[in-house]
Amino acid sequence: MIFRARPDGQIDVNGRTVRCALGKAGVIAAADKREGDNRSPVGVWIIRRVLYRPDVYPNGPTTALPVEAMAPDDGWCDAPGDPAYNRPVKLPYPASAERLWRDDPVYDLVGILAHNDDPPVPGMGSAIFLHLAREDYSGTEGCVALAREDLEALLAMAGPGDAIEISL
Repeated sequence: MIFRARPDGQIDVNGRTVRCALGKAGVIAAADKREGDNRSPVGVWIIRRVLYRPDVYPNGPTTALPVEAMAPDDGWCDAPGDPAYNRPVKLPYPASAERLWRDDPVYDLVGILAHNDDPPVPGMGSAIFLHLAREDYSGTEGCVALAREDLEALLAMAGPGDAIEISL
């Protein structure tokens, strides 16, 4: 199954169209995606696995996708010159890395999208996630963000091989 996210801020989930947030600076061809450009890469990105906060989801999320509980020291390397670029790391980490266990709820539930990960190409963009939207649906740093109810519904429908399509 492919869930299509459109640049007008809409995504189809469970037979209905719901709101989503994409990159603050819009969408861009995947070949032109660069680290820190605040753009969502156009393409079809398999949902590799789901990370979740066990204090928020004590029984884990409902999904057929592989799942893994987060820990407070989990991070994601976004330093293009580092060997762990676009990979999970433990914090503190000597290179730049995004904290996954956040004070806000945005990363309570995270789908890891298969963008620039096989293998990662330095500078082509890291941490393109499927995650929870802020209340105002403000733009992301390149991810796809949905309301909690909608993300939970999408993940409940998703299985191995399913993907998010970011379209023009």
